[in-house]
Amino acid sequence: MQCQICNKNEATIHLTEIADGVRTEMHICEQCAIEQDIAVKSHIPINELLSNLLAVQPSDDELSGPSEQKLACPNCGFTLAHFRKEGVLGCPRDYEVFEKTLLALIEKAHDGKTTHCGKIPLKTPRNTKKQMELLNLRQQLEVAVQCEDYELAAELRDKIKQREK
Repeated sequence: MQCQICNKNEATIHLTEIADGVRTEMHICEQCAIEQDIAVKSHIPINELLSNLLAVQPSDDELSGPSEQKLACPNCGFTLAHFRKEGVLGCPRDYEVFEKTLLALIEKAHDGKTTHCGKIPLKTPRNTKKQMELLNLRQQLEVAVQCEDYELAAELRDKIKQREK
């Protein structure tokens, strides 16, 4: 998509404004954004992103017990205190060592969701959207059956049958 201002460069910034119920979109390149004094921060370092996320997160006491706060990675020696301070982990093994605490952070940051489900682009064909919706319903059905929530499972089964028609 080309920039709507210069009509030369590739649009890398996509602005959406909703005013009085009317949605307007503008697609511009980074150079035009700078010229128009539109603040653009194209690359946020991961440690800055994590630091901002951790700043509003619960304390270590709230996330983990005392035994986990003293826990250190046997591979690199990293602790939760280091993670809290630096915003990055020391090595890949830290994901396993601090799994419980990291999972709690991820759940908090993503409204309880811990798996990536992706997004469906607006221009996706209807058939694909329907298939994605059915897949999602089937996954929910599987979880409901595992949790022995048979009422929810029956509702989901009925929704699946209805959408398959």
